[in-house]
Amino acid sequence: MSGLVGKKIGMTSIYAEDGRSVPVTVIEVPDAVVTQIKTADVDGYDAIQVASFDKKEKNVSKALMGHLNKAEAGAKRMIREFRGVAPEGMKVGDVLKIEDVFTVGTFVHVAGKSKGRGFSGVVRRHNFGGVGDSTHGQHNRLRAPGSIGQSSDPSRVFKGMKMAGRYGNDRIKVRNLQVAKIMSEENILLITGSVPGTNGGFVEITNLKTEESAA
Repeated sequence: MSGLVGKKIGMTSIYAEDGRSVPVTVIEVPDAVVTQIKTADVDGYDAIQVASFDKKEKNVSKALMGHLNKAEAGAKRMIREFRGVAPEGMKVGDVLKIEDVFTVGTFVHVAGKSKGRGFSGVVRRHNFGGVGDSTHGQHNRLRAPGSIGQSSDPSRVFKGMKMAGRYGNDRIKVRNLQVAKIMSEENILLITGSVPGTNGGFVEITNLKTEESAA
């Protein structure tokens, strides 16, 4: 399974061949440079490491810059590894374009950071319904979680209790989205459905075979 790193631009819709309006996510996917190839014999597993999105060299550590210079990649912002890839004939320094990895109609997994929503209550974080309407003596606790404790046995709160807390900003993977269109000249990839993260956020797009994703 190979893949590339992209930047979420936003959502729009396109018309399919049968006339249906299909919602798609617009993702910018620039050319990526292969910075390392791992093999099962040397590293214990097969993988390919790619780097993309330019960055100022002054903001890259010397150690990382030395690693990137081996592939003549220049300063890059995003470096990601995709496991399960054992490319034949590929070498460090090769450039991967959108059309080299993805084709229209194939299925992909898209992973990214979800929107951070800060400290949230149980109604928003866990879809609680609150304690009911304004009856039953509920004056100002319509969105309260209610009692969380136990009786004298076990006399404690179990771990994992759904309570208020930090919500969002987690790694989310959306599976089996289909590539709707490839705009090679603009480095744009259109994928059906929505993907995690805010506009401008980075996502990892993993390519799958059609028969694997349908299973």
